[in-house]
Amino acid sequence: MGASNCRHFLRFLLKTVLVFCCTCGLSVGSELSFVTCGSVIKLLNVKHNVRLHSHDVRYGSGSGQQSVTGVSAVEDSNSYWSIRGTSDASCARGTAVKCGQAIRLTHVNTGRNLHSHYFASPLSSNQEVSAFGEEGEGDHLDEWTVQCGGSVWKREESVRFRHKSTDALLSVTGEQYGRPIHGQMEVHAMSTPSQHSLWKVMEGIFLKPSESPAGSRDYGHIHTEF
Repeated sequence: MGASNCRHFLRFLLKTVLVFCCTCGLSVGSELSFVTCGSVIKLLNVKHNVRLHSHDVRYGSGSGQQSVTGVSAVEDSNSYWSIRGTSDASCARGTAVKCGQAIRLTHVNTGRNLHSHYFASPLSSNQEVSAFGEEGEGDHLDEWTVQCGGSVWKREESVRFRHKSTDALLSVTGEQYGRPIHGQMEVHAMSTPSQHSLWKVMEGIFLKPSESPAGSRDYGHIHTEF
């Protein structure tokens, strides 16, 4: 199987598991107290109660790239994002994400990365946030630093995501779109921290490391306690 076909198969398999979890209202690996690399999560903006979301709808202005929004729906599979390392620093599956660590967030259903740049956002004219790349590969503008209070990203805490290249924070301030994404909120980036830039992990599949028989770490294992 070629690399491209393998990626498509893995994405199909992951989507199947996510549909099952959505239908049954389950979170896999829910006993973990911290967020781990390789996990697939939904992120809630604490102030506005919307989940980070994307879809194959492009902005009609600015970069014209795939739009990123906030939605109130809990069950929508277009709100799942995979936590990955950067091009310069790997992120071994199942290891805790450290505070201050740079990561990429890849939209599961489209394979594009959470991205920002100096285009103006459509509604508020803040810094545009989009989804960019193909099959999880984009550029350095896909990198975000996790800002949290301790040594690792705890699941119960609210955190911020600072765009590594522009130093702006992933934010929602409540502006709503009309058609074709009526009622969805604009997601953008802002230079100053506020309640609008706080996010919390919600539903997801959380990977954890497991011990192999030889005592070495196996980061390819998905913990599946239902």
